[in-house]
Amino acid sequence: MARAPAETFAGGRYTVGRLLGRGGMAAVYLAQDGDLERPVAIKVLSDQYAYDDEFADRFRREAQTAAKLAHPNIVQVYDTGEDEGRLYIVMKYIEGEGLDEILAREGRLEVDTVLGLADQACAGLQYAHEQRVVHRDVKPANLLLRQDGTLKIADFGIARAGEATQLTQVGTILGTLNYLAPEQARGDDVSTQADIYSLGAVLYELFTGEPPRRFENVAQLATLGEEAPRPVRELAPDVPAAAEAAVMRCLARNPAYRPASAAELADELRGEATASAPTIPLPARTNATVPMRERRASGRAFDWRPLALLAVLIAVVAVVAVLVLNDNDAGSTPPVSDQIDRSDDALEQARNVEEWLRDHTEPRE
Repeated sequence: MARAPAETFAGGRYTVGRLLGRGGMAAVYLAQDGDLERPVAIKVLSDQYAYDDEFADRFRREAQTAAKLAHPNIVQVYDTGEDEGRLYIVMKYIEGEGLDEILAREGRLEVDTVLGLADQACAGLQYAHEQRVVHRDVKPANLLLRQDGTLKIADFGIARAGEATQLTQVGTILGTLNYLAPEQARGDDVSTQADIYSLGAVLYELFTGEPPRRFENVAQLATLGEEAPRPVRELAPDVPAAAEAAVMRCLARNPAYRPASAAELADELRGEATASAPTIPLPARTNATVPMRERRASGRAFDWRPLALLAVLIAVVAVVAVLVLNDNDAGSTPPVSDQIDRSDDALEQARNVEEWLRDHTEPRE
């Protein structure tokens, strides 16, 4: 693997070692923290950003915010600074690999594996969102899988800083287009819903082996049409229907149609929520089915029997009212109880009463 030139940061505290990865904004190196005698990952921003004062100030603020995040599924930020014009951020070194590498090697993953990764990603994002921090660049390369199976979300604090700069430069784009929320590409205000979209796109690829949509430029993404991607189970029939429905909702063009939170998404993926008030459905392909919005309930199924009995009582009252109003034929017909079909099922009995009313009620003049 390529190595960086021997150099240090922060007055010699961090000694740079081998290159771990390189992206459009920065290069990441394995380094040694001489003060605490531990390995760290140090991300060094490209020179084009280091000499942009506005970007540098924004980067420092966001890195400080990211350093306050402490969660088992988020890569811990240790330090940030500037050394001879080079902006850097020091993070915990994660011995593992990005999901992009795993996808490239294995293609689609097992359903249980994806659901386990999703649980961890949702937990990390939920925590960050509760701290009012939006990642803005959720993609496979920023989801690191440790050797013990722990998922870590990386690069909090960099995406927001780079957003305004990269979106205005020809040939560059924050994040990867296939995972970027449409509102983000348009330059609209970005909320936690952008992270929900991006995670949904990642999960779609983990389940199926390919991204939900492919884009060649920002304009193409910003003008995304209403047609939904192919349903997950067209490509991966073994994926549970609940998981498919959750992922497809994440990919809605309108943020309001997506799961309301990362925690809600985790519930929907596992099919642990029960049906509640419906949301507006996604525009669907020919064979796509759009689920009703689901939310966690008390854990017990709703008992409809009391309502059914109430309906029967209301119907009986209505019968009595009809008999009083139509008393001109009273005494010439059999008792109402003999005219209505009987049933031990409350709902069926209510329907029988309703049918009798429809057949025997005449409007009064």
